[in-house]
Amino acid sequence: MALKKSELYSSLWSSCDELRGGMDASQYKDYVLMLLFIKYISDKYAGVPFAPITVPEGSSFKDMVALKGKPDIGDQINKKIIGPLVKANERLLSKSDLPDFYDFIASYA
Repeated sequence: MALKKSELYSSLWSSCDELRGGMDASQYKDYVLMLLFIKYISDKYAGVPFAPITVPEGSSFKDMVALKGKPDIGDQINKKIIGPLVKANERLLSKSDLPDFYDFIASYA
């Protein structure tokens, strides 16, 4: 049986609402958008010489997914993914403007 687009959207929204729990949606979007940003730049620029943004070795979306299931995943995302991205792209990114995944994950532990 085919799934209607409206049913899919409704299911996705309810899943997002369940995942964010008591967190305000305006705060939750920062984390989701950061994950999408890392996915996008990893797909588009990882390993591309002279790209407008540098994705350091070990800091791609694939590397972030490999952290799944680790008890300190939030801290590792900050240190192994976001930290090196910021350092390699200081002219574009500022650590103070990015969400802290350690605080986010710890609030659900």
